[in-house]
Amino acid sequence: MSQILEVKGLKTYFETRNGTVRAVDGVDISVDRGDTLGIVGESGCGKTVLALSIMRLIPDPPGRVVSGQINFKDIDLLNLDENEMRRLRGNDISMIFQEPMNSLNPVLKVGDQISEVIRLHEGFSKKDALDRALDMLRLVGLSPTRDSLRSYPHQMSGGMRQRIMIAMALACNPELMLADEPTTALDVTIQAQIVDLINKLKDEVGTSVILITHDLGIVAQMARHVVVMYTGRVVEYCGVLDLFSTPLHPYTRGLMESTPKRAAKRDGYLTAIPGTVPNLYELPSGCSFRNRCPDVMDICAEQEPQLMEKSPGHHVRCWKLA
Repeated sequence: MSQILEVKGLKTYFETRNGTVRAVDGVDISVDRGDTLGIVGESGCGKTVLALSIMRLIPDPPGRVVSGQINFKDIDLLNLDENEMRRLRGNDISMIFQEPMNSLNPVLKVGDQISEVIRLHEGFSKKDALDRALDMLRLVGLSPTRDSLRSYPHQMSGGMRQRIMIAMALACNPELMLADEPTTALDVTIQAQIVDLINKLKDEVGTSVILITHDLGIVAQMARHVVVMYTGRVVEYCGVLDLFSTPLHPYTRGLMESTPKRAAKRDGYLTAIPGTVPNLYELPSGCSFRNRCPDVMDICAEQEPQLMEKSPGHHVRCWKLA
């Protein structure tokens, strides 16, 4: 299976009054064609910044990609000018943003927002673009009419707005789609529908997916490989079956133990990871997880561990496993 995306040594920093925030700090990931890569971790670990870096949507200032490569079909996106990137963005690479109510323009009708993508990249007339927009809404499980295209986002439910975001992301049949917490703030029934929808469309359209989520259950349903991030770094990278059967990093094990299913097998009580994510302005020396780690050793305060391969395809960043 050939790769469609390869990210090498990506570093994205933000300059603030309090200092430099290393939001993404040397990340290496890859996505195969037709595959789904899950990215998990606590809030603030760099998942969304990684996705925005791939899309070249980091606001500059205060943010900037310091170094690295983002190779999409053997093209380094960091070497493209803004016009070249705009032709790719929304056409070859698309993104479902967090919180559709905030991502959709509240003063533009739904039909205009979907058809704009089609008109810009496909060169359709306004009428043909609206017809295509209707087809896309049907594809994502809605039963639209031309009257519904005249609706505004606030007139629709959360699940409908999320489907509209997916319709916009898939309107030009992209080869890669980044889904940033596509089921956040949705009820359980709608979450299941959105997961089934993305899986179905991935099979039908052949789109590769990067799925960003806090929900390990959704990762189990959708992903083939998983990246676990912490303070801007990859701490574990493996196949989804390895993640659930043999999680290696103490942070990954902590995430697993905090799920209701694991709690039910023990004593019914959720196990929390002690402490909080360290301030990104003042990361501790050595391993950034050491202040919360049950397996901490002296070397953890002295040197940062490197990502190492412990078994075929299973990488982890931890001194105890070195």
